[in-house]
Amino acid sequence: MSWSRALKEAVRSGLTIERTRLEPLVAVRGACGVAIVIGLTLWLGSPALAVSSAFGAMSSGLATFQQSWRPRPLLALAAAGGLAVSTFLGYLAGANTAVFAAGLAVWTLLTGMAWAVGPVSGLVATQMVAVMLVTVTLPTSVAGAVQHTALIAFGGVVQATLIVLFPVRPWGVQRDALADALAGVADYARRLRDDPTAPFDPQLLMEARGAAALTPRQARNRPWQLRGLRGPVERIRAVLASLADPVVGAPHVGPQRDRVRELLAATGSVLDAVAHAVRRGEPVRLPPAAMAALEVPAGGPVLDGAPRRAALRLMALVADVVEATEGPVEAVTSEGRKDTTRHLPRPGVPGLVPVVLRAVRREARWSSPVLRHSVRLSAVAVSGYLLVTALPWEHGYWAPMTSVMVMRPDFGQTYARGVARFAGTLAGVALGGAVVALADPGAVVSAVLAVLCVGLLYLLLRTGYAVASACISGYVIFLLAIAGEGAGQTVAERLALTLLGGALALAAYAVFPAWETPLLRNRLADWVTANGRYAVAVFEAHARPADRRPREVRDALLDARAARAAWEQSLARAQQEPVGHPDLTRDTAEAAGTAVGAMGRVTMLLEAHLPDPDAPGTPEAGAFAAALNETLPAAADAVRASRPLARHPVRTALERWQEGAGERPGVAVRCADLLAEALDELAAALPHRAR
Repeated sequence: MSWSRALKEAVRSGLTIERTRLEPLVAVRGACGVAIVIGLTLWLGSPALAVSSAFGAMSSGLATFQQSWRPRPLLALAAAGGLAVSTFLGYLAGANTAVFAAGLAVWTLLTGMAWAVGPVSGLVATQMVAVMLVTVTLPTSVAGAVQHTALIAFGGVVQATLIVLFPVRPWGVQRDALADALAGVADYARRLRDDPTAPFDPQLLMEARGAAALTPRQARNRPWQLRGLRGPVERIRAVLASLADPVVGAPHVGPQRDRVRELLAATGSVLDAVAHAVRRGEPVRLPPAAMAALEVPAGGPVLDGAPRRAALRLMALVADVVEATEGPVEAVTSEGRKDTTRHLPRPGVPGLVPVVLRAVRREARWSSPVLRHSVRLSAVAVSGYLLVTALPWEHGYWAPMTSVMVMRPDFGQTYARGVARFAGTLAGVALGGAVVALADPGAVVSAVLAVLCVGLLYLLLRTGYAVASACISGYVIFLLAIAGEGAGQTVAERLALTLLGGALALAAYAVFPAWETPLLRNRLADWVTANGRYAVAVFEAHARPADRRPREVRDALLDARAARAAWEQSLARAQQEPVGHPDLTRDTAEAAGTAVGAMGRVTMLLEAHLPDPDAPGTPEAGAFAAALNETLPAAADAVRASRPLARHPVRTALERWQEGAGERPGVAVRCADLLAEALDELAAALPHRAR
């Protein structure tokens, strides 16, 4: 993609306003938290204290709107604690420009590494730097700095208390994640009726798994609708694909295909009904016609062979889902204690420390986009701060704050947010500045207007960054008006500083980029490796059913999903960048991704037909697994190095297996054939350098 087209796409993305589901009660609760903090500090303290505490309350509330499975009160407290520490350190160094610049460089470098932990941590860390830049402009002593710091922490405590006292749709994000996964599998079942090889994005299942990770206390208190559903739903997806596939399932036409379509439609209807009940916390209303279709017909089974086994398995899994929605059932051990182990364990706050350290250590290498982002962020924040100190304008922090708020580890988000930030600031500053200049509101009216802006921010946060920037700009202007400093700077100066900060951020990425495009082959090779381990685990389970380790197959599947998500994220980012890969065009990358995705899909089809532990083994499956184990690591290295893919061991093992299977090959040998074809498609899709 050329620079002109990349910038055009960034402008379009940054100015896009999306229609999304609003949560007015949650927005009102967050705005009330800000109002309580501002009102108390105005009544008992001073306008300067009100401004400082209001930033803490706003940022703590903003953290609770991020996509996280952690309890919302914990997010508010964690954000407030980080903001308090950041503010106090800034106050200590704020008296000396050189000392503050050095401290800002170190602190920004450390907070930039928070993106290694996750996007929520990265966003909270960004606010920490922004608040440091804003609040230290309010003059105070060391004792006053302690007071400001305590007030910022108090804002987080207020937000957390309101969440506990006035819960709005508790467990809502977990309900939505599980309901979205159910609805996604239901939609997949309906699409399979017309397209037997329709693709399925496992992202919804990955999010549902993340939402299911709980501490023991959360597991004891979770609603019964969130218990026992995710496992059957994940297994249903594989059985649906196996049933619909014309190679390993029912024939493409005929009575068996009609029966398969009926089963697929009925499964979709049942899963939709369960999803609706989970999302709303209501009893499940099952469609009678769909439940009747998920039974063996009165005239006898229509399907036979592998399709019949898949259909019976599907009926059993749907019955498990329905049974799990009948009401709460508590597992009790022989000693009379409740069994709380049937959930994904989530580490508590102390247990997060080694997790965070491992994540940061993993990204502490020069090739890491996170480390390069941290260095870039630190350089821009310090240079912007030093530059504006030489300008005659008041509140020059607006420029480095803009840079910090728009910068992200990838090119697309940084440039899109830069455009959105300027457009939103233009609107927010123009409206807020006009109100302050024309009406000259007092402290109380300015506080009311600030609360109104933050309420709109919480309400419209997910509609687009331009809208959020407009609300934040108005909020900051009215906060400064509380302290009598709102008119100290013209609208033109604020816009100029915003443009300066955005230009610094965009220039920094152009000068010191962290392009995703050169990493595409590595991401694809990682996906090949993960899919290879998944395929080897499944074929070995067919070879030696008695030695089958379900946990090994499950872990391999999760690794394959994570590798696929990393590839898709990398590809999406690369397609927004104004650089090209030397030998991997957009078409070849998509073709290669389709081939590797087919490898995972074929393995999933075979996983749906895993034999029972007492079933006889298939030695040919073991030989094929050994050939895969020999071939795929070398194939991944060939993908990285742009070399031809050698596939001879896989083809040789497949031919021997097919010779022994005769004219009626089983599901396993048919899946092995499809897997070999996927490897051939991958080899054909990827160009390689001449040797």
